[in-house]
Amino acid sequence: MLLRLPESVSEAQECIAEGAVPVGGATLVWAGWQNDGFPERAMSLRNLPEANVIAPGALGSAVVLNRIDERVPEVLHRAAATVGTGAVRRTATVGGNLVGSTLRCLLPAALVLDARATVLDRDRIYETDLAEVLAKQHLLLSLHWREPVTSSYRKLPAAAGGPPPFVVAAAVRTDDDGLSRLHVAVRDGYDVLAGSAPCGTGTEEAIDGLRETAIGTLYSAGWDAVRQHVTDLLARPDGGVR
Repeated sequence: MLLRLPESVSEAQECIAEGAVPVGGATLVWAGWQNDGFPERAMSLRNLPEANVIAPGALGSAVVLNRIDERVPEVLHRAAATVGTGAVRRTATVGGNLVGSTLRCLLPAALVLDARATVLDRDRIYETDLAEVLAKQHLLLSLHWREPVTSSYRKLPAAAGGPPPFVVAAAVRTDDDGLSRLHVAVRDGYDVLAGSAPCGTGTEEAIDGLRETAIGTLYSAGWDAVRQHVTDLLARPDGGVR
């Protein structure tokens, strides 16, 4: 297998044209390759500057999870910190987790931030939403978002070897009209649900609003976890409730 490490967008596009397979941190694909055979060409974006940014409002796809820190919102930082073991977080990348994993631990956090994706194909770089990235398995370069008022993340305990842990992510963002809105996303098994509701006048208004979204279809224990998480977030001094 020939591994390419492009250092520019044009080099990365050449690799795409040659049929190189993106590897991320190779934490998920390596075992499959050992069983099914290695591709002729592979590509890692770890030397591409555009894929390695960590800054307010931006995170590159080649960033390994243990490098994600307080420069990004709490919800995204904490989501990355709970993925796998320390050894996994030192190797696994943002792009690999979002696009190459069935667990997609970072997805609820990215959804509540309303993150947009910059993707690369053989002819261009362009911006799209996460739904398209996941559906079409695009080559992700980076995520971008507008900073939230506040955010938080929680992964519930789960038995080893059982279903994926229940995850709830939440963020308060200011709409274009200046009003505060609560955004919540959960991972329930392998499914991800999301919803939003106004929160400027109180916690109960926000919770009642969430009941009318996909979040409101959760089973009792899942809904209770969401309700407690939202209550705790909006009780913060920066929680967005007037």
